[in-house]
Amino acid sequence: MKEEAGIIEDEDNKSEASEIQQFLTFSVGSEEYGVELMTIREIKGWTSTTPLPNSPNFMKGVINLRGVVIPIFDLRHRFGMGETEPNEKNVVIIISIGNKFVGILVDAVSDILNVTGEQIRPAPQVDSKIDEDFINGLISVDEKMVVVLNIDNLFDTKILEEVEEAASSSSKEVQKENSEAKENS
Repeated sequence: MKEEAGIIEDEDNKSEASEIQQFLTFSVGSEEYGVELMTIREIKGWTSTTPLPNSPNFMKGVINLRGVVIPIFDLRHRFGMGETEPNEKNVVIIISIGNKFVGILVDAVSDILNVTGEQIRPAPQVDSKIDEDFINGLISVDEKMVVVLNIDNLFDTKILEEVEEAASSSSKEVQKENSEAKENS
């Protein structure tokens, strides 16, 4: 313990404070989920998407966000809880996975949690709708549990590559149709 200028600094407390993690929490149905705050790039209201052929069934489509094409995934559908019929109350959270951006469609954003590593409990091995590889742990908050998601596993590189291929082939088809239309006029 150091004491300088009337300030007592406990080295153990200093290391615990540096381990604070922040999570953005949101709801899908009656469940609360969280993702690391540092992965969040933007939060926006629902806007319609452009569907892509040959994309995963839980992908709503893509949006153009300031010149960047971003796939939007229905988290409820991804978890096998039915498909979301989006409306103006739904929210899209744009997250960064590696060097790619994806949007997740959720019901509402809830809060930002500041927790220490000790407050994140391992998820129990149970039969649930959500693949346990998608879960990093659980945080207990005011009588409820927040499921901390592993976004790297939730949207693995294979899924993101499939989406890129679908977007690329759709783009080529549109370009081909446009050039054919120009030739015919």
